[in-house]
Amino acid sequence: MLTLTFLGVGSAFAKRNFQSNALIEAWSAGPDKQPQPDDTLLIDFGATGPLALHRLKGEPGFSYLDDRGAIRYAAIRRILITHLHGDHIAGLEELASVSRFAGGHAGPVRPQLISSQEILSNLWDQSLRGGLGTLPGRLAALEDYFSPCVLCASGQGDPDRVTMLDRYAVSLASTDHIRVHRKYDWPGFGVLLRNLSSGHTAFYSGDTRFDPEGLGELMTRAGIIFHEVQLADQPDPVHTLLSELRTLPAAIRKKTVLYHYDDNWDDPAFRFVADEFAGFATPRTRYVLFE
Repeated sequence: MLTLTFLGVGSAFAKRNFQSNALIEAWSAGPDKQPQPDDTLLIDFGATGPLALHRLKGEPGFSYLDDRGAIRYAAIRRILITHLHGDHIAGLEELASVSRFAGGHAGPVRPQLISSQEILSNLWDQSLRGGLGTLPGRLAALEDYFSPCVLCASGQGDPDRVTMLDRYAVSLASTDHIRVHRKYDWPGFGVLLRNLSSGHTAFYSGDTRFDPEGLGELMTRAGIIFHEVQLADQPDPVHTLLSELRTLPAAIRKKTVLYHYDDNWDDPAFRFVADEFAGFATPRTRYVLFE
């Protein structure tokens, strides 16, 4: 079984529902039959990530994340970074520091850190190095805290996936979030999850403009879609507008769960979302991707 749980479901500046980061859990039997998953993967870990994970560990079924009241960061085996905005990476410094220095007799823990080469290089040089760049007696590198895993976007070279339990494949899909000069020239990714036995897929959009040409085939094939949304219209957005998502075929909308939404998501004006889509994502709720 593969499950997805949102730590938070809000936009970068949301205050009510934390920022949109998610926990993937791979189970040989299932959460009702084992105390913890066999493998774990965070999709992003932003500024509110530590607080959201602290909240999640107190929920039924997530006690394996609790270490005597603190977060058991050792339970996080992998982190996949979709892009370099703070609501997706700003919690990594805490995770790295605690994993390295709070391991006790077990010693440092180095979770796998997954993304493209450009993102991983820039993540260290432009974001993490300032706080993590020195250790006693020497300069530090990304490899002191993480085990980097470079992936190519699906269809653009090898390696293009990591696997969980040798049963589920996790791949990157290029997204059109920020443009410097042209589409896809700034690195950002969605996540394609695939059951290697059945061929069934699930798709997590990451941050992106509305891109039916680039992502439409993935969304058509997927059994469930988690798609970011911006509720308010604006010219030249860098996120997908709700009004744009409403133009998708009904068959796609009905299997699309909306996340990354604004704090006014429960305004009566958005009640139609429950009828037209699979609804707004709920934080701290396990969604079953594959049985």
